[in-house]
Amino acid sequence: MKLFLKGTRCDTPKCGFERRESPPGMQSSRRSKPTDYGIHLREKQKVKNYYGVLERQFRKYFQMAQRARGDTGEALMGLLERRLDNIVCRLGFGLSRAQARQLVGHGHVTVNGRRVDIPSYLTRPGDVVRVKHRPKSLQQVQNNLAEPGREVPDFLSLVAGESPEGHVVRLPEAADVSIPVQTQLIVELCSK
Repeated sequence: MKLFLKGTRCDTPKCGFERRESPPGMQSSRRSKPTDYGIHLREKQKVKNYYGVLERQFRKYFQMAQRARGDTGEALMGLLERRLDNIVCRLGFGLSRAQARQLVGHGHVTVNGRRVDIPSYLTRPGDVVRVKHRPKSLQQVQNNLAEPGREVPDFLSLVAGESPEGHVVRLPEAADVSIPVQTQLIVELCSK
């Protein structure tokens, strides 16, 4: 499945996704049917790669989701959607999550008027995410916002202007998740 890890560059036909019927090499054996464990693991790896999270961080988010009330899978996806690098990407300040992570890490973004350079910072409802008022920061973000086809999800609001800013209106829900994912498979795998 295309995860659009390279931003808008994945829209081109060069970034195609096709699966061969046989593995590379001279042997022409068919691929075997994936096991249940393989299906569960692929779903977890898809989410980890999409959000740019390593295994230890993912386990920590899963433990936080288990302690939360309600569905563990929805809580997990809500925590991942609340990460600052994801918020910056979803607002359109960065074209991809990697670029958004770099914007945050290099100190181009403030939360509630304070500089935050930790991409895994968890935002809360009412937080104001703003681009620093520096020429390089503003130019980079203005170019990214000019890209066509960017839409802001319902749990965020974007105020475009001289210095763009975004507001976290509410906590993200299951409908706000940007990739199709079966959270139940992830919960079953991580609960073992």
